Amino acid sequence: MRIILFTGKGGVGKTTTAAATALHAAKQGYKTLVISTDPAHSLSDALDIELNPEPTPISDNLWGQEFDAYYSMKKHWASMRQMMLTIFKWRGVDNVVAEELSVLPGMEEASAFLWIEKYYREDDYDLIVIDSAPTGETLTLLTLPQVTKSWLTKAFPGQKFAVKSVGKLVRKTTGVPLDKGYEELESLFDKLQHIQEVMLNPEVCSIRIVANPERMVIQEAKRAYTYLQLYGYNVDAVVVNRILPKAAGGKLFKKYLTSQAKYLEEIEETFTPLPIFKVEHLGHEVFGLDLLDKIGDTIYGDEDPTTIFHDKSPFQVEEDGDFYTIKIRLPFIDEDDFEVNKFGDEIVIDLQGQRKSVILPRFANFLTFDSHTFEYPWLSVKLKK
Repeated sequence: MRIILFTGKGGVGKTTTAAATALHAAKQGYKTLVISTDPAHSLSDALDIELNPEPTPISDNLWGQEFDAYYSMKKHWASMRQMMLTIFKWRGVDNVVAEELSVLPGMEEASAFLWIEKYYREDDYDLIVIDSAPTGETLTLLTLPQVTKSWLTKAFPGQKFAVKSVGKLVRKTTGVPLDKGYEELESLFDKLQHIQEVMLNPEVCSIRIVANPERMVIQEAKRAYTYLQLYGYNVDAVVVNRILPKAAGGKLFKKYLTSQAKYLEEIEETFTPLPIFKVEHLGHEVFGLDLLDKIGDTIYGDEDPTTIFHDKSPFQVEEDGDFYTIKIRLPFIDEDDFEVNKFGDEIVIDLQGQRKSVILPRFANFLTFDSHTFEYPWLSVKLKK
């Protein structure tokens, strides 16, 4: 099975790109499910078909599912939530507060992850295409297993056996499945851990960044790329959507086309050697299978959309005492060809008159530039804490 997740700033066209990719793969014979984890519920609009919280047939080899938080939480978390309520009430927590606390951090995102784990385990599809929420929520989703496991450990330190043993008594006397709820909780976290390991496998999962040729969008795409590399996820392509064709010239769009050309050049410089797929603006809204088919052909042409287009990480971070070392892969250059500087949370590399900026995690704002070395093809930048 292959999993392809699309991410990017809100409004760049992730849903259209995900739906077009799924349709293109289905037409090539892959049994495909496109699933939306975005609460905005725009996948139904893009496909022009009403989707359900369970897989809905769309066309030959293609199914769609629109994630519904309440349906999923009821399906996956009901017994566990009852257990949480019971534990908090035992600790003297007010009923209303207990209701709030029983909703675990990341429960909605976890429900989405559990659907993906289910489909991967059952192996009923050749391809799952994920139309994710905007970038920040996607990063929350992908880092969820560590956060929730940590939350469980801190919430119930050393109480595993107590909860299970006392829980049997509680179940017999009150009917509340306390012990079963805890076992279910552990099982769910194991599933989350498993699917994260799957999604970290570049032979299974690819993440594709969708962007527009606009300044703010590009900045967020850079930051997403850095974070995804930092967490170990394989980004294998960038899709630049809604490029205004040159034929749309004239006074009204002259300035926009000039800035667009500059931003397209910046995207090429920033994301090389990732393949960059470009989609021109069609001049109207995109919805329905016919238009999505056209978008899929524009992106992939004769290419198989399930191909792993790139699997080499160009970015690494190592911690050593009081320093972080940022390693950036820069092929085809010599040591005398560049200068390195740091401004805020960016490393700026001047390459023979060309400028390449690498967006770092936000904490890098508080790090100071120490030194850099170059051992082909890796540039190592040392930052002091």
